[in-house]
Amino acid sequence: MKRTIEIDCPPELLIGLHLNAERFADYLKKQAAISLFKEGRISSGTAASWLEIPRADFLHLAWDAGAVLMENSGDDLARETALL
Repeated sequence: MKRTIEIDCPPELLIGLHLNAERFADYLKKQAAISLFKEGRISSGTAASWLEIPRADFLHLAWDAGAVLMENSGDDLARETALL
């Protein structure tokens, strides 16, 4: 089930960013997915599924945004290798 969230946005903001409403919504969605992943609130697979992109592509986006993809712990390694 999909949910739609409506956000008020002044036209000046869109004009200043040189984005239309659809492109701004896509930008916000991508930034939200990256932020939630960086906070450890969603997995990379969940984020990728939400953005409708391959997981590897999301991991590249997250890496470019400064996310730590794997720490040096056995739990992290086990969790990530289980997804392969």
